[in-house]
Amino acid sequence: MLIDDIVAETKKRVKDIKPRSFKVQTRDIISGMRAKWEEEKIPLIAEIKPTSPSYGRIKDISQADAVHIAKMLAEDVIAISVLTEPKFFGGSIDLLTAVRNAVDIPVLRKDFIIDELQLQEVESDLILLIARILGDELDYFVTKAQFYGFEPIVEVHSEEEIRSALNTPTRIIGINNRDLNTLNVDLSVTERLVSCIKEADPARFIISESGISSAKDARRVIEAGVDGILVGTAIMQDIGKAKEMVDAFRGK
Repeated sequence: MLIDDIVAETKKRVKDIKPRSFKVQTRDIISGMRAKWEEEKIPLIAEIKPTSPSYGRIKDISQADAVHIAKMLAEDVIAISVLTEPKFFGGSIDLLTAVRNAVDIPVLRKDFIIDELQLQEVESDLILLIARILGDELDYFVTKAQFYGFEPIVEVHSEEEIRSALNTPTRIIGINNRDLNTLNVDLSVTERLVSCIKEADPARFIISESGISSAKDARRVIEAGVDGILVGTAIMQDIGKAKEMVDAFRGK
């Protein structure tokens, strides 16, 4: 199973981490999200994503390319997500650092976090924590991430994972429309799960992730009740898609 292969490779990477001592001075994504809503625009996290296991090579991205893309997007989006998983997604710590040094908006580290050493590896504003991978350790990792100054985004794909996420202090929950077992994508996952979160705790912010490839898709998940979206592949293929999605507020 692919997710097991990714976790196995991540365990190998963890052995080489040299921990650093820092407390992140976090750039706040929540205020950016609220500001976009006040402007009647869709809050969008744009992802710098060289490769995808489900798509293959998307775009060759050097550090200079990543900085250029991030600067182009910074005016329209609320945050930049950067893949740091090297083998399956073509990302790197260097890409993340270059982007964060180049822009003033929040930067999300997108990786498969399984060890506390990874929280001491590099500074970012947000960090993705995947409920399916962390299981019973999810609350521990959310709390530790906040201790280091990160804003965690807890990723879920099922009702059971939502219950786990709601038992942590995370402010943001990401609904992944992609099944990590099969890699199938279905936007109805967001439509089905968003109400579970809203009914249990309306104070949580919800991001829809994966499979959003057009302004129509963006409107669809926003109308389901999420607070923002995360888009990678579609924007890597066409940078102009970011502005189209941001401006697609509730069917405009």
